This record gives sequence, C-alpha cells and structure tokens, in this order.
Amino acid sequence: QVQLVESWGGLVQAGDSLRLSCATSGRTISSYTMGWFRQHPGKEREFVAAISWHSITTLYADSVKGRFTITRDNAKNTVYLQMINLKPEDTAVYYCAKGRNGGVSQFQSGYDYWGQGTQVTVSS
Repeated sequence: QVQLVESWGGLVQAGDSLRLSCATSGRTISSYTMGWFRQHPGKEREFVAAISWHSITTLYADSVKGRFTITRDNAKNTVYLQMINLKPEDTAVYYCAKGRNGGVSQFQSGYDYWGQGTQVTVSS
C-alpha cells in the first residue's frame, strides 16, 4: 500500500508560479515512475507529467511543456511539480499518482495509486 498526499495548491493570478508537492508513505516509490494528472471542472482527468524512477526520463503534456517541471526526491519519497507562467486554463484539481512499474506512461492505466488531489485556481 502507498499513500499519496498532494499539497501547496492554491489561488494565484495568471503568470504566477506554484510548486506542488506529493508526499508518499508506506511502500517506497524509488523504483517506480511517478506522475501528475489534472482534472478540469466537468472534464475527464488528463495527463500532465511523469518522471522515471531515476529521474532520467520525463514526459510532459504539450499544454504544459516549457512551463511545468516534474522532479522527485527518492530519499524523501516526494515528487514535485513546479509550475510557472500559470494560465487560467491550468485551473484544475491536480493528482499525484504512482506508476505500476518503472516505465514512463501518460495513460492512467499505468498508475495504481492516487492521491486525493489539490486544487489549483488561476485567475485572469
């Protein structure tokens, strides 16, 4: 079992930055891909970013490339999502997820544990 808790979402203005954290406990995540997804109001959850267990490989949705950066600290069992130049369309609930294995995936089926999410609201 793995527990994931996202934090540091909030209300910001367009152009601002936020750094989300995902603290994990229970089973170590050091051997697994980790990902971030988001869900806009009234829409399905979508992929944002993923990082391999050794941080060598990262994958981003086209909509966030160049603005979002995913990192991880395996010693702290924590994953981060640095977001800069935020836009109103980034408003969503952001979820952290643990991958089923070490392969980097943009598909929800590639993840088996999920956090409860943290709200990010970007005003124009």
